[in-house]
Amino acid sequence: MTYKSPLLSRPGAVEDTGLDAGVAAHYGEPLREQRALAIGTAVVDLSHRGVVTVTGPDRLSWLNTLSSQQVTNLQPGVASELLLLSVQGRIEFDARVIDDGTTTWLIVETAEAGPLAEWLNRMKFMLRVDIEDVSEQWAVVGATKPQEQLTGRLVWEDPWPHVSPGGYAYSIVPEESHPGLERPWFEYLVPEAQLEQSVEGLPLAGAMAADALRIAAWRPRLGAETDEKTIPHELDLLRTSVHLNKGCYKGQETIARVHNLGHPPRRLVFLQLDGSQHTLPAVGSVVFVGERKVGTLTSVAQHFEMGPVALAVIKRSVSAEETLTVMDGEEPYIAAQEVIVAPDAGQVVGRQTGFLKGPHR
Repeated sequence: MTYKSPLLSRPGAVEDTGLDAGVAAHYGEPLREQRALAIGTAVVDLSHRGVVTVTGPDRLSWLNTLSSQQVTNLQPGVASELLLLSVQGRIEFDARVIDDGTTTWLIVETAEAGPLAEWLNRMKFMLRVDIEDVSEQWAVVGATKPQEQLTGRLVWEDPWPHVSPGGYAYSIVPEESHPGLERPWFEYLVPEAQLEQSVEGLPLAGAMAADALRIAAWRPRLGAETDEKTIPHELDLLRTSVHLNKGCYKGQETIARVHNLGHPPRRLVFLQLDGSQHTLPAVGSVVFVGERKVGTLTSVAQHFEMGPVALAVIKRSVSAEETLTVMDGEEPYIAAQEVIVAPDAGQVVGRQTGFLKGPHR
């Protein structure tokens, strides 16, 4: 059954499409809503998100053996992020993780919840774990500041852009200057039946506002920046989602090989688009250097301060100095790039000097 948020009944609500279908794209004033969300006076309905729970005494050690992240000793209330990878190291699932002492909660994109629960159930073997897709019973509310009205709810605080223990930054921008610091992010878990009551009296922003702030923070999203070939290195996800010093898990060989000896074939880049056309190129538009196709536009938004902004995944070989052109059909959009993943990212073994931050221990 297709999900429809009860908050779509609010005045001015316009339903979103794509990854955010089922919740409001906006409530009539997208840029004003975005500003309010950015300063922390509004919250955003993310009730379409998938929620999977894992219970049982073996839950954390079991998830640790399956995933890219070290979660064996994850403390209650401490937020983390994990990836489940293919044997080739390609991203299959990306989950926000929070444990409450008895249950591990995995917050995922809408389409991930069912397949993730099914996959985890196949991996149970004889361990003391129980997995359930509880997406219909639980909703998510997003905010850039702690919300007093939601105090007492279980909350996931995005670790981005800080380099998590065992992680590694592929960005040339120092952590203290990373634009992600301007977007603290909190996701509250509330019972679906209490969603309307939980946000009563709070100004609402649409999913468009949340996505614009995400793009400006250089934060990749599964289903947007990813495809069937994506490895974590390409999106700077070793920063928050991978522990380089933990034990074996599926895909670890690729993680280690690319990080230590090779380079990711593609890199995530932030684009400041020419705003003179007063339109936005479509997601999926081809990115060019001259007449050469070098990548794909993965996310795009109108930012309330910066104007049209986007994320794209392009070939590693593209110089950081190049001006790019995004082609939406016959319509060209000139784009200035800001490097997210450094062109020489990877090949850490033997690196004499360099601007990439090593793993946090």
